[in-house]
Amino acid sequence: MKTKQLVMSALLASLVCVATMILRIPSPLGGYLNLGDGIVLLCGWLLSPVYGALAAGIGSGLADVLSGYAVYAPATFVIKGAMALIAYGIAKGLCSYTRPLAARTVSGVIAEVVMIGGYLTFETVLYGFVPSLVNVPANALQGLAGFSFFLIDNFTLFYLINRV
Repeated sequence: MKTKQLVMSALLASLVCVATMILRIPSPLGGYLNLGDGIVLLCGWLLSPVYGALAAGIGSGLADVLSGYAVYAPATFVIKGAMALIAYGIAKGLCSYTRPLAARTVSGVIAEVVMIGGYLTFETVLYGFVPSLVNVPANALQGLAGFSFFLIDNFTLFYLINRV
């Protein structure tokens, strides 16, 4: 079982990296919008908390390094790992009270809000608070795009991955 989880973690980390790099739209302060958040959330929902956080953080951080945004890589590793942990914890807690899709939706929205706050905090350290506010709408749009990507592919991805 540990081998399967390790392989799934590596697969999802690579999917996070590819989904993050395949469509990059520059944001005002030097970051970029991408679809990787959908796979980051999937890491939290499919893997254990530790493996999910590591897969999400490594895949996203690697995408930053490979895309020339190395300054963001450490923060991205922490923020995306936290997103996967939050997605896991909230979805697991809500599954006993509601349907899985509703639990994943609520946990995904909360994880995206944490992402927006995490990047606002990081960019405040780099650029100051007021300039960092410029990226809040861009980060919200990224979260919406990544979450929409998850919703569109939800049934297909869960069906294929759970069959492995």
